[in-house]
Formats: sequence, C-alpha cells, structure tokens
Amino acid sequence: MSIEDYVDKADIEARKRALQVFRERFREILEQIKRGDNPTIVLPKRTLANTIYDEKRKLLLLGPEKLSRSFFDLHESKKFMQTMLMARIIYEALERNEYPTIRDLYYRGKHTIVYREPGGRKHEENTWDEQRESDAVIRDIEVFTGLLREEMLILSKEKGKVVGNMRIRSGGDVIDLSKMGHGAYAIEPTPDLIEFVDVDAEYVLVVEKDAVFQQLHRIGFWKKHKAILITSAGQPDRATRRFVRRLNEELGLPVYILTDADPYGWYIYSVFKIGSITLSYESERLATPAARFIGVSMTDIFGYRRKKPYLTEQERRNYIIKAKDADIKRAYELRNYKWFQTKKWQIEIDIFLERKAKLEIEALTSKGLRFLADKYLPEKIETGDWIE
Repeated sequence: MSIEDYVDKADIEARKRALQVFRERFREILEQIKRGDNPTIVLPKRTLANTIYDEKRKLLLLGPEKLSRSFFDLHESKKFMQTMLMARIIYEALERNEYPTIRDLYYRGKHTIVYREPGGRKHEENTWDEQRESDAVIRDIEVFTGLLREEMLILSKEKGKVVGNMRIRSGGDVIDLSKMGHGAYAIEPTPDLIEFVDVDAEYVLVVEKDAVFQQLHRIGFWKKHKAILITSAGQPDRATRRFVRRLNEELGLPVYILTDADPYGWYIYSVFKIGSITLSYESERLATPAARFIGVSMTDIFGYRRKKPYLTEQERRNYIIKAKDADIKRAYELRNYKWFQTKKWQIEIDIFLERKAKLEIEALTSKGLRFLADKYLPEKIETGDWIE
C-alpha cells in the first residue's frame, strides 16, 4: 500500500490545491526567465506604514503599496533567492506528502554558499542565519500565493484548547468535544481541515489564561451555560484565531473574550477581533470582527457613574497589582490605535492611567470560582455589559 492509502483525504485535497496555486503563481517567474526578462516577484509590503485599519470592516489590512524583488537587483537579490529557495522546499514537501514545521523549513534551507571574486578571493554567505529570517520568507510566500501556511500543510506547535457540546470531524475521525474527561481538545495547526458535525451551544467564551480555562472546565461551566469554552493560553496562535473565526462565521455563535485587566490582555482581545500588524495580510481569515470584550475591565473593578463595581474596597486593596512602567507605556500605545479610540475603550484606558492599577482574572476566582462562573460572566452576557 502507498502512503496515500494512510493519509487523510482532506490532507490530499489540500495538497492538490496548494500545489496548483504554487504552479500558477511561480509559473510567472519561469515565463519571465524564458523571455529573458529580469526575474521579479511583486508582492504587497508587509510594513507598519502599509498596514491600515478598515473602520467599516473592523479589520487590520495591508495597504496598496507593493515591493519588487528582482534577481539582478543587488539590494533585493538575496531576498529573491531566499523566496525561491523556500518556495522550492515547500513545494517539494507538498509533493512528497510531508508535514514540515516552520523549524524544519528553517533547517532545510539553511546552508552556506561559497563563491569567489574574479580575482580569486573566496566569500561565504548563509542562506539565512536565524529562524526569524526564514519565517519572514514564509510570510512573503503566504502573501504572494494567497495561501495560509496551514493550507500548505506546514505545522506548528498546538497551543489553544477547546471543550464543549460539539462534535467535529478531523482526520476522518469524529471527535466529541463534550467527552474529553478533565482534559480538552488541542486545536490542530490546520483548523480549516476540521469539519463541524454538530454543535449545541449558544456562544463561545475565549479565556486568555489556561489555568482559569481549566477551572471553568472542571466545574462544568460550558455544560451549565451552553458554551464552547476555549483558551488561547496567552497570546493566541493562528490556529486558535482561525478556529474562533470559523465558529463565529460559519455557525453564527457570538464570541466573548475574557482577559486580564491590563493593556496586554486588551491587546490579546484586539488580536482576536481586528488582527495583528504582523499578520495583517491574513486578518480576513484569522480575525473575528464581531468578537466582544467581556472583561476584566477597569469599570468592573472601580465602577463608573451608575455602574457598580464587582469588587469591594477591601477586595480592591487585596487584589489590585500596581502597574509597571511597561504597562503604562503600552496603555499609551493602545490609546493611539484607531480601534481603541471608541468611547468605552477610552474610558477604560483613562481609568487605567489614572489609577495605575491592573487586575488578573484569577482575582475574580479568589472571590470564589462560582462567583466568576455563575455571577460575573452570565450577568455581563445577559446585560450586554461588554465592549465591541
């Protein structure tokens, strides 16, 4: 039996699609060479200056600026060759039914080129020295081909986890996410190959902290409140973001994000909602513009006008952590981002800068896990006490 007899059909189809795209896009380079032209790759600039916030679509997107990488341009020739080298490695991996990781790709392309000047002087140059170089080339290939690396069957470490009353099909197997014991399903690095079989849930709750996710899971929060419970375990990886996007887009489930009450937690929320600057070229597939920030907010801690705080004065003294200089600097950065320039977010950031205080989700569980699970979260969802 051949290897194809053991590989999942969804993987085989994904390979065929990716190979076809590679042939179409890189055939253009071959035609340039046949015509005697200077081989050139044209792709959008992945720079901060060329990243725009689309207020109508609520997404971070790449702007219209392009860059050209030509083989005979001394300033761009190395990048051109790096791109072609990485494209060849990925193409061969697709043809051979392999599942490389981004670390594998780094090593497969890492070697030293030796050359001599006309006078005989010897030179050596590495294809790339650090993985960040090869990772950047992979991102360029994503932009050039319009394919996510996950669609090229390039794997990465699993990070996000999910549990809930839902069944999915992955690798030909149907997996019941309500029967994971005390554990949870690790969101696979190729989330588009997951098929949603059926779901009985009213919303998705994404929890920044893995420990809090485990606590909510163990007390059956998702069963009692009919939720799909997910953790990003900190800054979300691409697979978790894509999985959340699909739950919202394809199943119509509202998405709520729970993070620490500090600028870093709020930024995690914004990555889920509008995308990240680094991956702005894929925001349309990774971001969830309809995501809602459910907390923890400054107004939950201190109250605001008619809104009563969830913490007493004594609890605030016990649980609040003094903000560090890095936290304050980050808050000022967030305030300058267009997507944080809404009335509610400006109130949150202003209170933070005034109080110079932050709070972790765990502080709410210290009031009692049932307080978080049966009062704080359900009450905020029921009353619409979130930020969009």
